[in-house]
Amino acid sequence: MSDNGISKTCVQLRKLVYVAVERNLAKGILLSGGLDTSIIAAVASRHLKLKGVTVAFRDAPDVNFAKIIAEKFGVDHVTIPIDEKVAEVATQDAIKIMKSFDPMEIRNDATILIGLRAAKDHGLDEVMTGDAGDELFAGYSFLFGKSHDELDKSLREIWKVMRFSSVPLAKCLGMQAKLPFLEQSLKEFAMSIDPELKLREEHGKVYGKWILRKAFEDLLPPEIVWRIKMPIEQGSGTSMLPSYFNLKTSDDEFSKKAKEYLESDGVHIRDKEHLFYYEAYKKEFGNPRGAGEGAKVCRSCGAYLLEAMSFCRTCGTSAT
Repeated sequence: MSDNGISKTCVQLRKLVYVAVERNLAKGILLSGGLDTSIIAAVASRHLKLKGVTVAFRDAPDVNFAKIIAEKFGVDHVTIPIDEKVAEVATQDAIKIMKSFDPMEIRNDATILIGLRAAKDHGLDEVMTGDAGDELFAGYSFLFGKSHDELDKSLREIWKVMRFSSVPLAKCLGMQAKLPFLEQSLKEFAMSIDPELKLREEHGKVYGKWILRKAFEDLLPPEIVWRIKMPIEQGSGTSMLPSYFNLKTSDDEFSKKAKEYLESDGVHIRDKEHLFYYEAYKKEFGNPRGAGEGAKVCRSCGAYLLEAMSFCRTCGTSAT
């Protein structure tokens, strides 16, 4: 695409993002300091005084990036410090709400749940999130290296099954999560953008969400625009949970229980963190066989999953 074509795409994209945020305004935002939440905060702050909530384990990366955005756009920012015990309790609650024992899902959901509870404690019943930015604009690193056609196919598969836990988590708290990137006009335009504009090299590195970055390059600080995508668990620090659970269970106990659950429930337990989550799930819902929805059956837990799914939402096992 020509430079003029790219420029026109950026202008239209930016216009639609402004409209989408304005139609989904809330006084609160779960602020990670990543590209997506930073764009929303920048646009929303033109209309109201925002309360930004950042959840972080010790000196997790999100804290400093969120502070940059808060200071630049006048966001009333609060950081919620968490430790292993707080995170452990949140994982159990997330399992009950999301009906999943997928470790990556639960680590991320625990962070979101803590953030939503903090927002509610600060008097907020609505919060904005940056959900869908990665799905619509190819933000995930597993998409890197794909050909144009492969990337287009992968994105279309993602769009068929994408869901966002902030919605049910907020609902369980009597709150509403607002997702500007899912505003219909913005979503349709994002889906129509050529994949080559979503995954592209800049400054000697390959970036996902390239066109989204370019569209807001003059509004956000460069360290935000070109921040490398981090999963929620890394940005918030809940990626420490596997090590934490490794210390809570002996190797012998893990081996014994993993064998027991394989024989009795037909469930493959991958590690000690997975064991902890499965036991919480089992206590609440029983055997996962027959859970979920779809035509395929997970080879590791027996739950159903949609044909387009690349992993099991119940246990987290790859479907391929």
